[in-house]
Amino acid sequence: MNKPFDTGLMWFRRDLRLHDNAALCLALLSCRKLYCCFVFDTEILDDLPRADRRVEFIQESVCELAAALRQLSTRSHVTLLVRRGVAVEEIMALANSLHVQAVFAAHDYEPQAVTRDARVRGRLAQAGVALRTCKDHVIFEGRELLTQAGTPYGVFTPYKNKWLATVKAQHLQIHDAIPLAGALAPLPGGSTGSVPTLTELGFENTNLSGLRIGSGASGGQQLFQDFVARLDHYHETRDFPAIKGPSYLGVHLRFGTVSIRQLAAVALKRQSEGSRGAGVWLGELIWRDFYFSILTNFPHVATGAFKREYNAIVWEHGKHAQSLFAAWCQGRTGYPLVDAAMMQINQTGYMHNRLRMVAASFLVKDLGIDWRWGEAYFARQLNDFDLSANNGGWQWVSSSGCDAQPWFRIFNPVSQSEKFDADGKFIRRYLPQLALLPTKLLHAPWSASPEQLHAAGVVLGKNYPLPIVLHAEARARTLERYAVVKS
Repeated sequence: MNKPFDTGLMWFRRDLRLHDNAALCLALLSCRKLYCCFVFDTEILDDLPRADRRVEFIQESVCELAAALRQLSTRSHVTLLVRRGVAVEEIMALANSLHVQAVFAAHDYEPQAVTRDARVRGRLAQAGVALRTCKDHVIFEGRELLTQAGTPYGVFTPYKNKWLATVKAQHLQIHDAIPLAGALAPLPGGSTGSVPTLTELGFENTNLSGLRIGSGASGGQQLFQDFVARLDHYHETRDFPAIKGPSYLGVHLRFGTVSIRQLAAVALKRQSEGSRGAGVWLGELIWRDFYFSILTNFPHVATGAFKREYNAIVWEHGKHAQSLFAAWCQGRTGYPLVDAAMMQINQTGYMHNRLRMVAASFLVKDLGIDWRWGEAYFARQLNDFDLSANNGGWQWVSSSGCDAQPWFRIFNPVSQSEKFDADGKFIRRYLPQLALLPTKLLHAPWSASPEQLHAAGVVLGKNYPLPIVLHAEARARTLERYAVVKS
């Protein structure tokens, strides 16, 4: 095969796997000799807390990736070049020292990444080096799916219909690196393939190992196979946080330790065989593509409302707002399902999807806090934080986004609790101080009598807070607040 480049560099980023890696296969097909690298980008790392589960997940996944590269090649000294520093500078240094003609990477759609890649492309071009990128993280990207008018979709259902009508076998084709592995080059003399430890990166161990989400491609495959056995019942179990219903693959999708093509192919096949659960889950994967499309085609959503008129809403502000926000962050709102949800995200970096909606709705429509405050908090806490999905979810709740819930629809935190955690199992797990309350009182402890509270060891205002707002009054204030967008 006539390859256009003698020497290339594969830059792993949000695709920390060898199986079905589009950019890796493109690089192997294009280069007679290929080096592989990963950069711990200090422009990202320096802003993170020293104990961050995501960094630990990445570090473990990079270790596994390096080992997998060694196993993939029959040559000795083939592994991953790992660097810590500003990505632009590190990629330039590697490109120069390795004398490459091209750098390969998968597309990244977040504004910060787009800016970084533009800088890298410009610097490489000045040195006569090409940057070749390709789609890997989604099934359809950018403007691949358009309305009949030739415009990007802003409503989910027609987007989903177009997605389903468009997807073909070639969109889900597996990219096999094994037959191409002969192009992998041994490390140059003096180079080391060692991966920095967490300590060397300036970070501390977290409770990641106890969360049973597994890191690396092996962890992703283990979770996926576990979920496939439950997939047919997904539509029945996905809304109940005390039940093992979701796939828990969010963090693996975020860092590319699973292939979206593999997931979509299984979901489509099972749906075609009559699995309702697979069809519902496939819809969730399509929502993911949709939110990436929104971020790409309507970049203003990263800082403001998709529906720009919603920027006119006046949110609570000042010390009172800060106090309400702090109570929400710390799980001290007095509404057990909301507080248990916040305890879950604070303790594990994960929050069940139903609870993300309930907790977000409470912040925005019960407390009157700007959705961007909650979006930023989730961005710091979530293991699977993805700007497009996080932003899309928060704008959905605040009614400012595409296909959002109507502005006058306001979740009742008590009825949501009674419906989706009816026996109180989830609440008791994260709020053990309420564990002895009778289930019928667990969802609204303030409705218990003094005798019932005493018997359960609950002292409202001491070991569990009184409600910081009354839902009915908060709902009325929200309807007034949103009056600005009634038209």
